[in-house]
Amino acid sequence: MSEELDQNVNEEHKHTITPINGLYENWFLDYASYVILDRAVPHINDGLKPVQRRIMHSLKEMDDGRFNKAANVIGNTMKYHPHGDASIGDAMVQIGQKDLLIDMQGNWGDPVTGDSAAAPRYIEARLSKFANEVVFNPDTTEWQLSYDGRNNEPITLPVKFPLLLAQGAEGIAVGLATKVMPHNFIELLDASMEALRGVRPNILPDFFTGGMADFSNYNEGQRGGKIRVRAKITEKDKKTLVITEVPFSTTTGSVIDSILSANDKGKIKIKKIEDNTAANVEIVVHLAPGISPDVTIDALYAFTACEVSISPNTCIIQDDKPHFLSVNDILIENTKHTKGLLKKELEIRLHELQEKIFFSSLLKIFIQEGMYKNPEYENSANFETVVQVLHALFEPFKPSLYREILPEDFKKLIDKPMSSITRFDVKKADEQMKNLEDEIKVVKNHLKHLTDYAIAWYQKLKDKYGKGRERKTEIRLFDRVEASKVALANVKLYVNRADGFVGSGLRKDEFVADCSDIDEIIVFREDGKCIITKVADKTFVGKGIIHVQVFKKNDERTIYNMVYKDGASGTSYIKRFAVVGVTRDKEYDLTKGSKGSKVLYFTANPNGEAEVINVALKPHSKLRKLQFDLDFAEVAIKGRGSQGNIVSKYPVKKIILKSKGVSTLSGLKIWYDDLLKRLNVDGRGKYLGEFDGDDRILQVHKDGYYELSSFELSNHFDDGLILIQKFDPEQIFAAVHFEGKAQNYFIKRFMFELQANGKKTIFISEEQKSKLLYLTSNPAARVIVDVLKGKTQIPETLDLTLSELIDVKGLKANGNRLSPHDVQKVALEEPEIVVEEPADTTVEEKWDEESIPDAEIANEEAGTGNETVPTVPDEPAAAQPKPKFEPTEAPAVKADEPEVKAKPGAVEKPKSEPETVKKESGKASDEPKADEKPVKKIDFEITNPDDVDIDDKGQLGLF
Repeated sequence: MSEELDQNVNEEHKHTITPINGLYENWFLDYASYVILDRAVPHINDGLKPVQRRIMHSLKEMDDGRFNKAANVIGNTMKYHPHGDASIGDAMVQIGQKDLLIDMQGNWGDPVTGDSAAAPRYIEARLSKFANEVVFNPDTTEWQLSYDGRNNEPITLPVKFPLLLAQGAEGIAVGLATKVMPHNFIELLDASMEALRGVRPNILPDFFTGGMADFSNYNEGQRGGKIRVRAKITEKDKKTLVITEVPFSTTTGSVIDSILSANDKGKIKIKKIEDNTAANVEIVVHLAPGISPDVTIDALYAFTACEVSISPNTCIIQDDKPHFLSVNDILIENTKHTKGLLKKELEIRLHELQEKIFFSSLLKIFIQEGMYKNPEYENSANFETVVQVLHALFEPFKPSLYREILPEDFKKLIDKPMSSITRFDVKKADEQMKNLEDEIKVVKNHLKHLTDYAIAWYQKLKDKYGKGRERKTEIRLFDRVEASKVALANVKLYVNRADGFVGSGLRKDEFVADCSDIDEIIVFREDGKCIITKVADKTFVGKGIIHVQVFKKNDERTIYNMVYKDGASGTSYIKRFAVVGVTRDKEYDLTKGSKGSKVLYFTANPNGEAEVINVALKPHSKLRKLQFDLDFAEVAIKGRGSQGNIVSKYPVKKIILKSKGVSTLSGLKIWYDDLLKRLNVDGRGKYLGEFDGDDRILQVHKDGYYELSSFELSNHFDDGLILIQKFDPEQIFAAVHFEGKAQNYFIKRFMFELQANGKKTIFISEEQKSKLLYLTSNPAARVIVDVLKGKTQIPETLDLTLSELIDVKGLKANGNRLSPHDVQKVALEEPEIVVEEPADTTVEEKWDEESIPDAEIANEEAGTGNETVPTVPDEPAAAQPKPKFEPTEAPAVKADEPEVKAKPGAVEKPKSEPETVKKESGKASDEPKADEKPVKKIDFEITNPDDVDIDDKGQLGLF
């Protein structure tokens, strides 16, 4: 009997048993859901995580206008937050450091330096004015019970601002993570207003640490995007670099540690580093002797935390589920949410106003009609009877009321004290109702034009709180720093030619060169093979090494000259080639591939030099001439897989160098990319010309100084450049400048002098308030000056040709006064200049990396392989705008127009100068002639010299 009972019980509970793996699955899902929704991921509506929301609610609950101890706020928040005080304190400090929602008092730490905040008992906090105005409204807040059921807490706060995008957020949940970048306060408000107008926003992050950032791969903040952020590094002098802003997500301490680590590893070489950070970041890096500051800047970006890569991931909670949205979509949703909250507030306000008018009307009728004196009302025994009597008395007036009268309304009338009824002022009551009706009309108008009302709301926030919240992070495009090009030569390379070994550990063998441990080396052997391999301690590359050097990838200017003997036929060949792209550790045959082939002569030429060699043949009955000369300049530069030209079918006795050669390559064509502030050979930006040997680059700064530099592609350039071009010591420039001591305007014509690279020389007055107004190399330029003459201030216009106005003087000369009278307006007239750039060149021959075509193994004709490249004129410069100026008491110059596309001061040198200029300079320009365009006029008025400036694009002229 008992067995049957047990069996029945088992059958009854058979379907209620849950296996252990099912329990774990359910528990894990519950835990994951809790962490995602209630801990790590912010809500899209208010941009807060639960702990942050509870802190803000607690601060509002305690708010009395005074500061509260952070410890007290933490204790009050624990009523709502199920976790410990440490998590609440850390979250509170993070909110405070963002300097938006909380006013702080005491040491709250510094996220830039990484310093932590003081203990909660020592610091104080209160809600900011912005938070009180934007974040809270109990009438529009949705509430829920706290974790213990004792208190109410907000589900989300009614934030009328894109708070999530302003503060950013970061969190790791179960199975997903979020990383929302902070954005600029003002730009968010502007974008919200544009979204309300129907324009899709396109916002970019802005970091409180400043720095420079490349957002070209931002991908609207979604997964897969990437941001590159760099520290702002300036060159104080040739031995000192100063870091003034650090990348977001780093601290001054972590940046310094990374620099010291890179120095210890030999990636960079510094003498010492100082941290002078106080209110502003200042990390001073002292360079070791002989180290280039430009290369070191690139190395800091390549090997240290001076450049970091950030991967955004905008995961948010929406409708109680995690969603992955772009930052622009989040902003649109925030804007819609704000508009909905504003509508709800208006509707609540409208209801409150209508209720006030309704009750005021009831009270007025109640008193004016003497209902409180009515016998039936006075003799009513209970509240139900009073309601019936008052309903009957108010019956004639009900059509004029906006809603039905409820018993609660009568209760409020009954509760009115008799003293207030007897003192009732009808005139005052009518005036109050009139004001309420006017306010109702305003509220209804706002509801009718809700979009305009929302735009006005955002504009009010911008006007009220936007000051001091301008963008801190500079938006830039970065070039990719190749580590191999900036790595410090921290190891020495050696070679054992006989045994076929190369490496940094062969200290007893032949020294080759200094290199870095990430470099690659190229090795050529006697059997006509070459191989590229990484630098290592010791590597076997094959016996019979004839040449080894550090390999530069994509280097088309290093040309190898070679004569080799074919092993099969015995014929000797001559060839010139470059090695550009190859596969590492793969052998490449530079001969025809026959067994027994041998290199007879070999040189490596870093700038394409072509020498003359003497070839001596072994005696033979058919040979009358046993010696002859060969000039490598007559051999075309082909691919490394080409066969080459036949030297002789007879055996070669020896080859000796007869005379060294010069480069057979054209000058290096260089462009300047204004976006990247770097030189390049890829055709990006402004064409500067062909550079070779000792050619220099001229840089002119808006502060009135110039410097010369080499044409190394690693050079860095200042943001304040107004002119950059190839330096010509005989080119004549004209400058209009304001002299601070004389408080007058001068014009000078001069030539920039040859000086040491990197030396900065002032060419205008060094007096305070002196300003450079114009700089032009256009010989046809004219200046139009409006002046006021005499005591009667008679206006007069002077038309002056710059080349006729003043002779060429020294660099330091002030020049001639523009006019002895009061200058009111200055205009520059000059023809537009068309800049001619070289057309894109194509590689003469692409070589096959695997095999040599049969058709190419014929006897090749000698030649240089270089062709003249035609020039293609660039598009003409844009027409120049006409800024306007207002005269003031102090003569000076100011431009109200920030955009000057035609750059009156940064005009290109004419490709063919007029005869007058040629006579002055003594040298005619060899550049192609530019097309002359109709004269453009730029008008300026004189205001204050303190306001003379240049726009952010480095445009030159009157600024």
